[in-house]
Amino acid sequence: MSVFDTLKERGFIAQVTHENEIRELFDKEKVSFYIGFDPTADSLHVGHFLGMMVMAHMQQAGHRPICLIGGGTATVGDPSGKTDMRKMMTDEVIAHNCECFKKQMQRFIDFSDGKALMVNNGDWLKKLNYIEMLRDIGPHFSVNRMLTAECYKQRMEKGLTFLEFNYMIMQAYDFMELNHRYDCKLEMGGDDQWSNIIAGVELIRRKEAKAAFGLTFTLLTTSEGKKMGKTEKGALWLDPAKTSPYEFYQYWRNVTDADVEKCLALLTFLPMKEVKRLGSLQDQAINDAKKVLAFEVTKLIHGEAEALSAQQAAEALFNGTGNLDNVPTIELSEADFGLKLLDLLAREGVFASKSEGRRLIQQNGLSLQDEKITDVDFVLSKELFSEKSLLVKKGKKKYYRLVIA
Repeated sequence: MSVFDTLKERGFIAQVTHENEIRELFDKEKVSFYIGFDPTADSLHVGHFLGMMVMAHMQQAGHRPICLIGGGTATVGDPSGKTDMRKMMTDEVIAHNCECFKKQMQRFIDFSDGKALMVNNGDWLKKLNYIEMLRDIGPHFSVNRMLTAECYKQRMEKGLTFLEFNYMIMQAYDFMELNHRYDCKLEMGGDDQWSNIIAGVELIRRKEAKAAFGLTFTLLTTSEGKKMGKTEKGALWLDPAKTSPYEFYQYWRNVTDADVEKCLALLTFLPMKEVKRLGSLQDQAINDAKKVLAFEVTKLIHGEAEALSAQQAAEALFNGTGNLDNVPTIELSEADFGLKLLDLLAREGVFASKSEGRRLIQQNGLSLQDEKITDVDFVLSKELFSEKSLLVKKGKKKYYRLVIA
């Protein structure tokens, strides 16, 4: 089975520019391909997960990934899927974020001996002469056609700046530059990048008269079409300092039944026969599949030891026994005693807001040591701590430990 068939069987592929030619290319040579990552934070999040899995599958089949860090394009901001203009970033912040990305990618990609590359498009975009670029690249782009691209439609409603309008041209230029430097023949990305990817493919074919190809992979969404990876605290980060391994594990442990098989196919390396077996489980048995999913995904991102710890903490909570050290912990100082429990939990991000916390308490959705908290003005006192910690339960599945520092 070719890697194209593997990607198709596992549900990655959304759109391709030239399917038959891409299949033939994969069969006859080792292909250099690239996926772009904008360094807009100091950690990758679960939205980048699919891209790294695609790179891993491709590299295992003998092809060479090029991880393109958008040090140049991040100073402009990709308008794709955005309703507001992004904040511009300094070179120092971008450089720091790039280093953080590489550490996380090394769990998936082997960068040794040129088997994979990480390059920064700031290395060439920042050296461009504006007039030369306009003359060289401008004739190959139709403004009328660019304005029909999906990536601009949302921004057009609020006002698309000329700065953002240049993003497609810059991304297309990246593909051409990588083609010159590394014989890169394929650009891959999320399906929201389709218009930008086509622009690069067509630029190389028109200007260079060379073969170039594009492939998009499906976005990670629920069976209801909503983006996965959003938590009450924001994105589901791959950095354990931003999203703990336990919280990460619990996110996948609690996906809906309908999403289990898709997540197993896209986010683990389990054989498809096993994926289909687990995905076919029904009723209570589907929980076994969710445990496998949570463990495998957490192991990929955080390593086996952290996955085991998260698994044990989850089981300890479920069974009411065992080690709770890996449960998300809130350390209390002397100054915290006398505060309302609602205020404390809102401050620590357990609730998105105090109003959310009030609603949950009024709906009997908050417990302290298995006792329902019914008073929104409940005050936390030191006398409550007969044990070394108190367990807060939010809703049916979320737990937090309160400990005295």
